[in-house]
Amino acid sequence: MSSEESVMDRPTAPEDATGGVVLSARNVSRSFGSVHALKSVNFDIRRGQVTTLFGENGAGKSTLMKILSGVIQPSSGEIVLDGESVSFASTVDAQRHGISIIHQELSLAPNMTVRDNIFMGRELGGPGGVNYAEEARETERLMVELDEPIDPLTLVEDLRLGQQQIVEIARALSVNSRILIMDEPTSALSASEVEVLFRVIADLKSRGVSIVYISHHLEEALTITDHAVVLRDGAMTAYAERCEIDLEWIVRHMVGENFDLGSPPTGHTMGEVALSFEDISVADVAVPERSVVDRLSLSVRAGEIVCIYGLMGAGRTELLECAAGRVSPNGGRIMLEGENISRLSIAERIERGLVLVPEDRQRDGLVQTMAVGENLSLASIGAFTRGLLTSRRREQTVIDDSIRNVHIKTDGGAAGIGSLSGGNQQKVVIGKMLATQPRVVLLDEPSRGIDIGAKAEVFRLLAEGASKGLAVIYSTSEVGECLSVAHRIVVMSRGRISAEFGADVTREEIMAASGESAEG
Repeated sequence: MSSEESVMDRPTAPEDATGGVVLSARNVSRSFGSVHALKSVNFDIRRGQVTTLFGENGAGKSTLMKILSGVIQPSSGEIVLDGESVSFASTVDAQRHGISIIHQELSLAPNMTVRDNIFMGRELGGPGGVNYAEEARETERLMVELDEPIDPLTLVEDLRLGQQQIVEIARALSVNSRILIMDEPTSALSASEVEVLFRVIADLKSRGVSIVYISHHLEEALTITDHAVVLRDGAMTAYAERCEIDLEWIVRHMVGENFDLGSPPTGHTMGEVALSFEDISVADVAVPERSVVDRLSLSVRAGEIVCIYGLMGAGRTELLECAAGRVSPNGGRIMLEGENISRLSIAERIERGLVLVPEDRQRDGLVQTMAVGENLSLASIGAFTRGLLTSRRREQTVIDDSIRNVHIKTDGGAAGIGSLSGGNQQKVVIGKMLATQPRVVLLDEPSRGIDIGAKAEVFRLLAEGASKGLAVIYSTSEVGECLSVAHRIVVMSRGRISAEFGADVTREEIMAASGESAEG
């Protein structure tokens, strides 16, 4: 592998025999108020190759991709396509030039069908108007290609998050782009769905399509990349060919050092049982006679961190949503510090100290029309509201404390929530829930779509909370995240607990208990 100095001396990707440069950013900068998201970045995309872009949340990856795909304009710099300077007025304009993007945060219309989402804004015409039959046939073909045979007339809101991600990918593929930007395309996909996506990427490459791939799943991204670029604090810090890089190289250039996600907090005494599930069952919404959670019992004590591990469909999400009051159990009890809360509303559970950080932060955790501060104070607004009057001073104190304690990178509480990176948006959701001063926190896939540095901060917050008596349950589908701050790891499979381990468990033991192979 090349030395750090030689890598740093190569700020742009050179053309080579396997693929010439088709699209370039030249000295591109972009600012949002006082925040400099990009600083004179040079970035090249080669024909028929995968360029992987690495960086922490807030490094500028999504901002750069939004510029290249016409979502936003650069503050300065130049975009060059096929050797000519271009300026994209919109995503539609970029698509006319053959550039499409799959956004990290889904941009689907939930109340519309899969078919209508895929062809929204570019409907297929026919003698009598829109040719819905042809759109449905094309949608069905795309779904088969992606190995997800979803009915084209299914409403998007009825799909699970991973299926919605597949629809987003299908929409981008339907445009027949020559340059396809994938911003965290696998964040909600199962292992089998990722394999299908990678086969599609290989096929696109063979047809000369250029891929820009952004992912916080570092090892996963290494399996498909041809060359890698690293952004840090809005600037390009490294570039190298695939043969020159490994996991340590990526981490070093992203965060400056290699580190783990922490260890279970010690030095404090755990208290009494804070939350317990007693023989809980939850019915499948699509197939009511089937249970996605099947007579499950589990408890967590004050000051304890419990990790629930399982593959997609294991019932993790449904269990946590049941505890938070988002779905109702069809059997069993949920006990919070000795009180049966099974029939309480979400608000009543929050008042009693039980909160949930949901898996889909965009849909369930944030209000997109509100500012950062308004999102942070939303769940605890009752603490500084009397009748129709709100104490702005007390609210601002909560906002300022949350931004500081959760380490949110923002231009201030008045900044739009959309101006934040995915990792910082996740911190806002966590900060909002911690501002309610809960006694039990549930987190469903808390690190989905965030980088290793942000992951470490999230797990640090959990460890810090537990050391002060907070009871924590978090779910994950990543084995590495089990082996971090959890005192106890519970493995779920098909709605039931298949195994339970202490902190000294191995990766192989966890995967075997879930039905996976160590290689899988």
